[in-house]
Amino acid sequence: MTEQTNSLSNTHMEVATLAGGCFWCIEACYQQLDGVKSVVSGYEGGHVDNPTYEQVCEGETGHAEVVRLTYDPSVVTFEELLIVFFQIHDPTTVNRQGNDIGTQYRSAIFYQDEAQKTAAEHLIAELMAEMTYAHPVVTQVVPAQTFWPAEAYHQNYFRQHPDQGYCAYVVAPKLKKFREKFARRLKTAA
Repeated sequence: MTEQTNSLSNTHMEVATLAGGCFWCIEACYQQLDGVKSVVSGYEGGHVDNPTYEQVCEGETGHAEVVRLTYDPSVVTFEELLIVFFQIHDPTTVNRQGNDIGTQYRSAIFYQDEAQKTAAEHLIAELMAEMTYAHPVVTQVVPAQTFWPAEAYHQNYFRQHPDQGYCAYVVAPKLKKFREKFARRLKTAA
């Protein structure tokens, strides 16, 4: 499903699915971005139906840890979502984000339609032409596949476990950097 209608305001909603390492990090940032209505952590891009976290972590299912965003394009555009995406993870490492290593941590944009594909390819070309990073961008731009929501305990993980080790030492610094960089784009309640 690439769109849904909010019956209260008749606002047109769109969907974006992004993989940029551990979904806890990406989820925590996008939950605070104005215009993003929901963020669901999950798995996409693999060949096993209804994979579990353990299966995905073994690296045998082919899935990436992703976040599925439902957003209001009149508040935040797909291109703006991608600008955030390229700031909150390292798009230059193959199957790796920091100490998280494996195909499940790859950088990928699972596009919903040709407009998203074109926007993603255009932004990547710009980043490469401007030599934004010291190394080439390796982010995959691939068609959306079946999205499998992660287990309930993975949803809103940082909010529920801010003192957990990984959250305190990896997610919190990334979230702090995100808040500083995009301060004017945060939800007022964030």
